[in-house]
Amino acid sequence: MPDAHRIPAADLPPGTVGRAGPWAVVNRDGRYAAVSRRCRHQLADLSEGSLDKDGCLVCPWHGARYDVRTGAMVAGPRGFLAYKGPTPGYTGLVRAYASVLKLRVRRALRRGDDVVVE
Repeated sequence: MPDAHRIPAADLPPGTVGRAGPWAVVNRDGRYAAVSRRCRHQLADLSEGSLDKDGCLVCPWHGARYDVRTGAMVAGPRGFLAYKGPTPGYTGLVRAYASVLKLRVRRALRRGDDVVVE
């Protein structure tokens, strides 16, 4: 599979996020998933984000949370540009937009020493 996007499994221990080409790849306690890397809010690189206790991918800029199984934004964002506080009206607008343009989702599987995005 020469065109596959991959990341070494050693670089993706449980509870972490990594990058495989255009994908943010997560390891949810040994279950891998991949979503498109750009946050629907301000295009932050989600491969630099984190996983929360619920297994959601959290954007590194303003804390928008994504369900990695569906690509749906489930919470946030909290802020705009450099401001990182409450923005209720703006947050509602971003969430409405993100409900239409969810993150793309792909399967990610362990193959030998790598995690491969299909």
